[in-house]
Amino acid sequence: MLKMPGFASPMLRVRRTPGTRPPERGGVRKGRPSQVKGATRRQPAPASNRQRSMSTWFNRLLILTGAVVVIAAAVEAYLTLESIPVQRITVTGELEHTRYEAVQEMVEPALAGGFLNADLQRIRDQLEALPWIYQASVRRRWPNALEIHVEEQLPIARWGDAGFLNHEGQVFHSDSAERWQSLPLLRGPEGSASTLVATYQRLLDLLRPVGLTISQLAMDERGQVEATLDRDVQLMLGGEEFLERVQRFVALYQAELAARFADVERVDLRYASGAAVAFRPEEQVAGVAGK
Repeated sequence: MLKMPGFASPMLRVRRTPGTRPPERGGVRKGRPSQVKGATRRQPAPASNRQRSMSTWFNRLLILTGAVVVIAAAVEAYLTLESIPVQRITVTGELEHTRYEAVQEMVEPALAGGFLNADLQRIRDQLEALPWIYQASVRRRWPNALEIHVEEQLPIARWGDAGFLNHEGQVFHSDSAERWQSLPLLRGPEGSASTLVATYQRLLDLLRPVGLTISQLAMDERGQVEATLDRDVQLMLGGEEFLERVQRFVALYQAELAARFADVERVDLRYASGAAVAFRPEEQVAGVAGK
């Protein structure tokens, strides 16, 4: 081929710019395949998320392991304490009719299961079932002792032939009834104990200013009350207007009967007003009218 002077070569030079790809053969540049609409591409989880998840599970495993260790230690400690026997029993309270040794002997069978298995309610019930025990409290003293505090009954009156009444009108019995023959005797139908105790205490308060005491107080099935005062004087109060009748008797005693009360056999206050006074056989029977 001959080169003609003054003319450029028919072949064009293409300057390639850095970063550009040469055109494909055929003059058509292939582009990226188009993405299908609606399709998603799963991206791999970042390494930081995987590490965070593993750390969370590791912490949970540590917490679970710690909890199991704590529970196991607690169970072992409980079983150890449960097997510890009660080595000391302390009894407090002023006991006059009940021996301290008797209290301890009664409690011991309930302690066979050990310190923690001791049935405190059962022990309390057994103690309060004793004749002279009014109230009992039982508690554990760590690590191996039991403390018992008891209060004895406070009898204020005899009840019937062999019973006693405490300050709340509760009936209890004892084999040593002969020791308390000096207490006033209360008699009444079944279920009347608390009412009679309240009546006795009220009558005692009303008679105390004039120096009179009560040796017996009785109530019949109809609710009629009769009291026996000093020197076996019968005071018939009936079942109504208790306060008014006792006040009437006190006024009569101060005005007329105090000087010769040893001769009085009976004072009947079951009247709308006044009273009937019966003297002993050697004395004249007279009625004293009230105002």
